[in-house]
Amino acid sequence: MTHYTDASLDALREAGDELADATVATLFERGQVGTFNTLMRYVSTAGAPLPEGLPDVAREYLNATSTPPHWVDWDMMEKARLFFIDNNVHISTALSFASMPACYVIPHVAKLLSTTHSLAYPSKRMAETGQFTVHLMQPDAFEAGSRFVPAAQKVRLLHASIRHHLKRDGHWDTARLGTPICQEDMIGGQMLFSLLVLDSLHRLNIHMSAEGAEAYYYAWRVVGAMLGVDQAHSPENLEDARRFLDLYMVRYMGPSEEGAHLTRQLVELYEEVVPGTFFDPVVGALVRYLIGDTCADWLDVPRSAWDGVAKAVPALLGVLETIEDRSPFAGWALDRLGHFTTLFELSSLTRGRVMHYAIPEHLKKDFGVTSRPSPARRWTPPAPTVP
Repeated sequence: MTHYTDASLDALREAGDELADATVATLFERGQVGTFNTLMRYVSTAGAPLPEGLPDVAREYLNATSTPPHWVDWDMMEKARLFFIDNNVHISTALSFASMPACYVIPHVAKLLSTTHSLAYPSKRMAETGQFTVHLMQPDAFEAGSRFVPAAQKVRLLHASIRHHLKRDGHWDTARLGTPICQEDMIGGQMLFSLLVLDSLHRLNIHMSAEGAEAYYYAWRVVGAMLGVDQAHSPENLEDARRFLDLYMVRYMGPSEEGAHLTRQLVELYEEVVPGTFFDPVVGALVRYLIGDTCADWLDVPRSAWDGVAKAVPALLGVLETIEDRSPFAGWALDRLGHFTTLFELSSLTRGRVMHYAIPEHLKKDFGVTSRPSPARRWTPPAPTVP
Protein backbone atom coordinates (compact mmCIF):
# COMPACT_ATOMS: atom_id res chain seq x y z
CA MET A 1 0.00 0.00 0.00
CA THR A 2 1.31 3.43 -0.96
CA HIS A 3 0.73 6.27 1.49
CA TYR A 4 0.14 9.53 -0.34
CA THR A 5 0.40 12.82 1.52
CA ASP A 6 0.33 16.49 0.62
CA ALA A 7 4.11 16.52 1.00
CA SER A 8 4.63 13.58 -1.36
CA LEU A 9 2.33 15.13 -3.95
CA ASP A 10 4.10 18.49 -3.54
CA ALA A 11 7.34 16.77 -4.54
CA LEU A 12 5.70 15.44 -7.69
CA ARG A 13 4.80 18.99 -8.72
CA GLU A 14 8.44 19.77 -9.34
CA ALA A 15 9.11 16.91 -11.79
CA GLY A 16 8.40 16.81 -15.52
CA ASP A 17 9.54 14.20 -18.06
CA GLU A 18 13.34 14.28 -18.34
CA LEU A 19 13.68 12.38 -21.63
CA ALA A 20 10.94 14.18 -23.54
CA ASP A 21 11.85 17.58 -22.07
CA ALA A 22 15.48 17.21 -23.16
CA THR A 23 14.43 16.14 -26.65
CA VAL A 24 12.11 19.11 -27.13
CA ALA A 25 14.62 21.58 -25.70
CA THR A 26 17.27 20.40 -28.16
CA LEU A 27 14.87 20.60 -31.12
CA PHE A 28 14.08 24.21 -30.26
CA GLU A 29 17.71 25.12 -29.63
CA ARG A 30 18.68 23.79 -33.07
CA GLY A 31 15.65 25.24 -34.87
CA GLN A 32 14.53 21.77 -35.96
CA VAL A 33 10.91 21.72 -34.74
CA GLY A 34 9.43 22.49 -38.16
CA THR A 35 11.47 19.76 -39.82
CA PHE A 36 10.50 17.29 -37.10
CA ASN A 37 6.77 18.03 -37.42
CA THR A 38 6.85 17.74 -41.20
CA LEU A 39 8.62 14.40 -41.19
CA MET A 40 6.62 12.97 -38.28
CA ARG A 41 3.39 13.26 -40.25
CA TYR A 42 4.72 10.29 -42.20
CA VAL A 43 5.37 8.27 -39.04
CA SER A 44 1.99 6.87 -38.04
CA THR A 45 2.57 3.14 -37.62
CA ALA A 46 4.88 1.21 -35.31
CA GLY A 47 7.90 -0.44 -36.91
CA ALA A 48 7.89 1.79 -39.98
CA PRO A 49 11.34 3.05 -41.05
CA LEU A 50 12.05 6.51 -39.69
CA PRO A 51 12.25 9.11 -42.46
CA GLU A 52 15.55 10.43 -43.77
CA GLY A 53 16.43 13.87 -42.47
CA LEU A 54 14.88 13.32 -39.04
CA PRO A 55 16.92 15.22 -36.42
CA ASP A 56 19.30 12.93 -34.53
CA VAL A 57 17.87 13.81 -31.12
CA ALA A 58 14.37 12.94 -32.33
CA ARG A 59 15.59 9.66 -33.81
CA GLU A 60 17.21 8.74 -30.49
CA TYR A 61 14.00 9.58 -28.61
CA LEU A 62 11.82 7.56 -30.99
CA ASN A 63 14.12 4.55 -30.78
CA ALA A 64 14.23 4.74 -26.96
CA THR A 65 10.43 4.89 -26.66
CA SER A 66 9.47 2.47 -29.44
CA THR A 67 8.63 -0.45 -27.16
CA PRO A 68 6.31 -0.83 -24.17
CA PRO A 69 7.70 -1.23 -20.63
CA HIS A 70 9.57 -4.46 -20.03
CA TRP A 71 7.23 -5.38 -17.17
CA VAL A 72 4.04 -5.55 -19.29
CA ASP A 73 1.83 -8.56 -18.54
CA TRP A 74 0.36 -9.42 -21.95
CA ASP A 75 -2.36 -11.63 -20.50
CA MET A 76 -3.61 -8.62 -18.53
CA MET A 77 -3.49 -6.46 -21.66
CA GLU A 78 -5.60 -8.98 -23.55
CA LYS A 79 -8.14 -9.00 -20.71
CA ALA A 80 -8.21 -5.21 -20.90
CA ARG A 81 -8.88 -5.35 -24.64
CA LEU A 82 -11.78 -7.76 -24.14
CA PHE A 83 -13.11 -5.51 -21.39
CA PHE A 84 -13.01 -2.58 -23.80
CA ILE A 85 -14.82 -4.53 -26.51
CA ASP A 86 -17.53 -5.47 -24.05
CA ASN A 87 -17.93 -1.92 -22.73
CA ASN A 88 -16.65 0.38 -25.48
CA VAL A 89 -19.68 2.64 -25.78
CA HIS A 90 -19.95 2.94 -21.99
CA ILE A 91 -16.24 3.74 -21.69
CA SER A 92 -16.61 6.42 -24.37
CA THR A 93 -19.53 7.88 -22.43
CA ALA A 94 -17.54 7.92 -19.20
CA LEU A 95 -14.51 9.53 -20.87
CA SER A 96 -16.67 12.22 -22.46
CA PHE A 97 -19.10 13.04 -19.68
CA ALA A 98 -17.09 12.29 -16.54
CA SER A 99 -13.33 12.23 -17.16
CA MET A 100 -13.14 15.40 -19.25
CA PRO A 101 -15.40 17.49 -16.96
CA ALA A 102 -13.38 16.21 -14.00
CA CYS A 103 -10.27 17.67 -15.66
CA TYR A 104 -12.09 20.97 -16.02
CA VAL A 105 -12.97 21.09 -12.32
CA ILE A 106 -9.24 21.45 -11.51
CA PRO A 107 -8.67 25.19 -12.10
CA HIS A 108 -5.00 25.14 -13.09
CA VAL A 109 -5.60 22.24 -15.49
CA ALA A 110 -8.62 24.01 -16.98
CA LYS A 111 -6.55 27.17 -17.43
CA LEU A 112 -3.85 25.23 -19.28
CA LEU A 113 -6.31 23.28 -21.45
CA SER A 114 -8.30 26.37 -22.39
CA THR A 115 -5.22 28.10 -23.75
CA THR A 116 -3.50 25.24 -25.55
CA HIS A 117 -6.13 23.87 -27.92
CA SER A 118 -7.99 25.46 -30.78
CA LEU A 119 -11.22 27.21 -29.89
CA ALA A 120 -12.16 26.99 -33.55
CA TYR A 121 -12.06 23.19 -33.34
CA PRO A 122 -13.24 22.33 -29.80
CA SER A 123 -13.73 18.65 -30.62
CA LYS A 124 -9.99 18.22 -31.20
CA ARG A 125 -9.14 17.14 -27.66
CA MET A 126 -12.08 14.74 -27.44
CA ALA A 127 -11.25 13.33 -30.89
CA GLU A 128 -7.62 12.81 -29.91
CA THR A 129 -8.62 11.10 -26.65
CA GLY A 130 -11.12 8.84 -28.39
CA GLN A 131 -8.75 7.92 -31.20
CA PHE A 132 -5.93 7.29 -28.73
CA THR A 133 -8.09 4.90 -26.68
CA VAL A 134 -9.33 3.03 -29.74
CA HIS A 135 -5.72 2.59 -30.94
CA LEU A 136 -4.74 1.30 -27.49
CA MET A 137 -7.40 -1.40 -27.40
CA GLN A 138 -6.63 -2.93 -30.80
CA PRO A 139 -5.29 -6.53 -30.78
CA ASP A 140 -2.05 -5.38 -32.41
CA ALA A 141 -1.62 -2.18 -30.39
CA PHE A 142 2.04 -2.86 -29.64
CA GLU A 143 2.97 -4.73 -32.82
CA ALA A 144 4.47 -3.51 -36.07
CA GLY A 145 1.88 -1.67 -38.11
CA SER A 146 -0.14 -0.38 -35.16
CA ARG A 147 -0.92 3.29 -34.60
CA PHE A 148 -0.83 3.38 -30.81
CA VAL A 149 2.92 3.54 -30.11
CA PRO A 150 3.60 6.49 -32.48
CA ALA A 151 0.59 8.31 -31.02
CA ALA A 152 1.93 7.84 -27.48
CA GLN A 153 5.40 9.04 -28.54
CA LYS A 154 3.94 12.20 -30.09
CA VAL A 155 1.63 12.99 -27.17
CA ARG A 156 4.59 12.74 -24.80
CA LEU A 157 6.51 15.28 -26.89
CA LEU A 158 3.44 17.51 -27.10
CA HIS A 159 3.28 17.66 -23.30
CA ALA A 160 7.00 18.42 -23.15
CA SER A 161 6.61 21.24 -25.67
CA ILE A 162 3.91 22.87 -23.57
CA ARG A 163 6.19 22.70 -20.54
CA HIS A 164 8.98 24.22 -22.65
CA HIS A 165 6.90 27.18 -23.81
CA LEU A 166 5.36 27.96 -20.45
CA LYS A 167 8.61 27.86 -18.54
CA ARG A 168 10.63 29.68 -21.22
CA ASP A 169 8.14 32.51 -21.79
CA GLY A 170 7.38 33.11 -18.12
CA HIS A 171 3.65 32.45 -18.51
CA TRP A 172 3.52 29.92 -15.68
CA ASP A 173 3.91 30.65 -11.98
CA THR A 174 6.27 27.77 -11.27
CA ALA A 175 6.86 28.86 -7.67
CA ARG A 176 3.14 28.56 -6.92
CA LEU A 177 1.96 25.92 -9.38
CA GLY A 178 5.05 23.78 -9.86
CA THR A 179 6.15 22.43 -13.22
CA PRO A 180 3.42 22.62 -15.89
CA ILE A 181 2.02 19.18 -16.74
CA CYS A 182 4.02 17.85 -13.81
CA GLN A 183 4.16 14.28 -12.56
CA GLU A 184 1.33 14.90 -10.11
CA ASP A 185 -0.97 16.15 -12.87
CA MET A 186 0.08 13.36 -15.24
CA ILE A 187 -0.72 10.74 -12.59
CA GLY A 188 -3.94 12.58 -11.81
CA GLY A 189 -4.89 12.44 -15.48
CA GLN A 190 -4.12 8.73 -15.57
CA MET A 191 -6.49 8.25 -12.61
CA LEU A 192 -9.25 10.29 -14.27
CA PHE A 193 -9.07 8.17 -17.41
CA SER A 194 -8.92 4.87 -15.56
CA LEU A 195 -10.39 4.77 -12.06
CA LEU A 196 -12.95 7.51 -12.69
CA VAL A 197 -14.09 5.69 -15.83
CA LEU A 198 -14.62 2.54 -13.77
CA ASP A 199 -16.46 4.57 -11.12
CA SER A 200 -18.71 5.99 -13.83
CA LEU A 201 -19.45 2.58 -15.30
CA HIS A 202 -20.38 1.38 -11.83
CA ARG A 203 -22.66 4.41 -11.40
CA LEU A 204 -24.30 3.58 -14.73
CA ASN A 205 -24.96 0.04 -13.46
CA ILE A 206 -22.69 -1.63 -15.99
CA HIS A 207 -21.88 -5.22 -15.02
CA MET A 208 -18.13 -5.49 -14.54
CA SER A 209 -16.02 -8.26 -13.09
CA ALA A 210 -13.26 -7.42 -10.65
CA GLU A 211 -10.82 -9.06 -13.06
CA GLY A 212 -11.99 -6.88 -15.98
CA ALA A 213 -11.81 -3.68 -13.97
CA GLU A 214 -8.32 -4.47 -12.74
CA ALA A 215 -7.18 -5.25 -16.30
CA TYR A 216 -8.56 -1.95 -17.62
CA TYR A 217 -6.75 -0.06 -14.87
CA TYR A 218 -3.57 -2.02 -15.63
CA ALA A 219 -3.75 -1.02 -19.28
CA TRP A 220 -3.76 2.64 -18.29
CA ARG A 221 -0.72 2.03 -16.09
CA VAL A 222 1.06 0.85 -19.22
CA VAL A 223 -0.20 3.94 -21.06
CA GLY A 224 1.04 6.16 -18.24
CA ALA A 225 4.50 4.63 -18.42
CA MET A 226 4.64 5.24 -22.18
CA LEU A 227 3.56 8.85 -21.67
CA GLY A 228 6.38 9.53 -19.23
CA VAL A 229 4.66 8.90 -15.89
CA ASP A 230 7.18 7.88 -13.23
CA GLN A 231 6.01 4.41 -12.20
CA ALA A 232 7.83 4.68 -8.88
CA HIS A 233 5.06 7.05 -7.77
CA SER A 234 2.10 5.89 -9.86
CA PRO A 235 -0.52 3.81 -7.97
CA GLU A 236 -0.02 0.11 -8.63
CA ASN A 237 -3.57 -1.00 -7.90
CA LEU A 238 -7.10 0.32 -7.59
CA GLU A 239 -6.91 0.82 -3.83
CA ASP A 240 -3.80 2.99 -4.15
CA ALA A 241 -5.45 4.75 -7.08
CA ARG A 242 -8.40 5.69 -4.89
CA ARG A 243 -6.11 7.16 -2.24
CA PHE A 244 -4.21 9.19 -4.83
CA LEU A 245 -7.27 10.45 -6.68
CA ASP A 246 -9.16 11.44 -3.54
CA LEU A 247 -6.23 13.45 -2.23
CA TYR A 248 -5.50 14.99 -5.64
CA MET A 249 -9.08 16.17 -6.14
CA VAL A 250 -9.43 17.55 -2.62
CA ARG A 251 -6.22 19.53 -3.11
CA TYR A 252 -7.38 21.33 -6.22
CA MET A 253 -10.98 20.97 -7.35
CA GLY A 254 -13.10 24.07 -7.50
CA PRO A 255 -14.84 26.52 -9.85
CA SER A 256 -13.09 28.52 -12.56
CA GLU A 257 -14.09 30.59 -15.56
CA GLU A 258 -11.97 28.40 -17.83
CA GLY A 259 -13.52 25.21 -16.49
CA ALA A 260 -17.03 26.50 -17.13
CA HIS A 261 -16.05 27.62 -20.63
CA LEU A 262 -14.53 24.25 -21.54
CA THR A 263 -17.58 22.45 -20.19
CA ARG A 264 -19.89 24.65 -22.23
CA GLN A 265 -17.87 23.76 -25.33
CA LEU A 266 -18.07 20.06 -24.46
CA VAL A 267 -21.84 20.15 -23.94
CA GLU A 268 -22.43 22.11 -27.15
CA LEU A 269 -20.20 19.73 -29.07
CA TYR A 270 -22.22 16.68 -28.07
CA GLU A 271 -25.50 18.49 -28.58
CA GLU A 272 -24.41 18.77 -32.22
CA VAL A 273 -23.77 15.02 -32.34
CA VAL A 274 -27.23 14.20 -30.89
CA PRO A 275 -29.79 14.29 -33.75
CA GLY A 276 -32.28 17.15 -33.55
CA THR A 277 -32.65 19.45 -30.54
CA PHE A 278 -35.26 17.76 -28.36
CA PHE A 279 -32.70 15.51 -26.65
CA ASP A 280 -29.97 18.17 -26.31
CA PRO A 281 -30.53 18.63 -22.53
CA VAL A 282 -29.69 14.95 -22.03
CA VAL A 283 -26.01 15.80 -22.51
CA GLY A 284 -25.86 18.21 -19.57
CA ALA A 285 -28.06 15.93 -17.48
CA LEU A 286 -25.69 13.01 -17.99
CA VAL A 287 -22.66 15.14 -17.08
CA ARG A 288 -24.44 16.30 -13.93
CA TYR A 289 -25.38 12.75 -12.97
CA LEU A 290 -21.85 11.38 -13.41
CA ILE A 291 -19.84 14.13 -11.71
CA GLY A 292 -22.41 15.21 -9.09
CA ASP A 293 -24.27 18.46 -8.44
CA THR A 294 -21.42 20.28 -6.69
CA CYS A 295 -18.94 19.85 -9.53
CA ALA A 296 -21.66 20.41 -12.13
CA ASP A 297 -22.60 23.71 -10.48
CA TRP A 298 -18.94 24.78 -10.43
CA LEU A 299 -18.83 24.11 -14.18
CA ASP A 300 -22.15 25.89 -14.83
CA VAL A 301 -23.76 22.74 -16.23
CA PRO A 302 -27.39 23.79 -16.82
CA ARG A 303 -30.15 22.12 -14.86
CA SER A 304 -33.15 20.79 -16.75
CA ALA A 305 -36.14 18.50 -16.47
CA TRP A 306 -33.95 15.81 -17.99
CA ASP A 307 -31.87 15.58 -14.81
CA GLY A 308 -34.42 13.18 -13.38
CA VAL A 309 -34.45 11.15 -16.59
CA ALA A 310 -30.67 10.73 -16.43
CA LYS A 311 -31.06 9.09 -13.03
CA ALA A 312 -33.21 6.40 -14.67
CA VAL A 313 -30.49 5.50 -17.19
CA PRO A 314 -28.75 3.00 -14.84
CA ALA A 315 -31.97 1.04 -14.46
CA LEU A 316 -32.34 0.74 -18.25
CA LEU A 317 -28.69 -0.17 -18.71
CA GLY A 318 -29.01 -2.73 -15.93
CA VAL A 319 -31.77 -4.49 -17.86
CA LEU A 320 -29.68 -4.53 -21.04
CA GLU A 321 -26.66 -5.81 -19.11
CA THR A 322 -28.74 -8.64 -17.62
CA ILE A 323 -29.95 -9.62 -21.10
CA GLU A 324 -26.37 -9.56 -22.33
CA ASP A 325 -25.20 -11.72 -19.43
CA ARG A 326 -27.88 -14.35 -20.10
CA SER A 327 -27.70 -14.53 -23.89
CA PRO A 328 -24.45 -14.98 -25.86
CA PHE A 329 -26.19 -13.80 -29.04
CA ALA A 330 -27.55 -10.69 -27.31
CA GLY A 331 -24.09 -10.06 -25.90
CA TRP A 332 -22.58 -10.27 -29.37
CA ALA A 333 -25.25 -8.01 -30.86
CA LEU A 334 -24.87 -5.38 -28.15
CA ASP A 335 -21.08 -5.47 -28.47
CA ARG A 336 -21.38 -4.87 -32.22
CA LEU A 337 -23.87 -2.06 -31.64
CA GLY A 338 -21.50 -0.51 -29.11
CA HIS A 339 -18.62 -0.82 -31.58
CA PHE A 340 -20.49 0.97 -34.36
CA THR A 341 -21.80 3.61 -31.95
CA THR A 342 -18.25 4.34 -30.80
CA LEU A 343 -17.04 4.58 -34.40
CA PHE A 344 -19.89 6.94 -35.27
CA GLU A 345 -19.11 9.15 -32.30
CA LEU A 346 -15.39 9.20 -33.13
CA SER A 347 -16.13 9.94 -36.79
CA SER A 348 -18.36 12.85 -35.75
CA LEU A 349 -15.63 14.28 -33.52
CA THR A 350 -12.80 13.87 -36.01
CA ARG A 351 -14.97 14.97 -38.94
CA GLY A 352 -13.44 12.13 -40.89
CA ARG A 353 -9.88 13.29 -40.25
CA VAL A 354 -6.92 11.41 -38.80
CA MET A 355 -5.74 13.33 -35.73
CA HIS A 356 -2.07 14.32 -35.91
CA TYR A 357 0.02 15.33 -32.90
CA ALA A 358 2.73 17.92 -33.41
CA ILE A 359 5.05 20.07 -31.33
CA PRO A 360 3.61 23.62 -31.35
CA GLU A 361 6.28 26.14 -32.34
CA HIS A 362 4.47 28.78 -30.27
CA LEU A 363 1.42 28.94 -28.04
CA LYS A 364 -1.53 31.28 -28.42
CA LYS A 365 -0.58 34.93 -28.13
CA ASP A 366 -3.11 35.42 -25.37
CA PHE A 367 -1.57 32.66 -23.24
CA GLY A 368 -1.72 33.98 -19.71
CA VAL A 369 -1.62 31.33 -17.02
CA THR A 370 -1.65 32.98 -13.65
CA SER A 371 -2.86 30.81 -11.35
CA ARG A 372 -19.99 -10.76 -19.13
CA PRO A 373 -19.30 -11.23 -15.71
CA SER A 374 -20.98 -13.29 -13.03
CA PRO A 375 -22.93 -11.16 -10.52
CA ALA A 376 -20.97 -12.87 -7.76
CA ARG A 377 -17.79 -11.39 -9.19
CA ARG A 378 -19.11 -7.89 -9.85
CA TRP A 379 -16.59 -5.12 -9.30
CA THR A 380 -17.09 -2.90 -6.29
CA PRO A 381 -15.27 0.47 -6.30
CA PRO A 382 -12.61 1.00 -3.61
CA ALA A 383 -14.06 2.90 -0.69
CA PRO A 384 -13.52 6.66 -0.57
CA THR A 385 -10.72 7.86 1.64
CA VAL A 386 -10.53 10.82 3.95
CA PRO A 387 -7.34 12.72 3.01
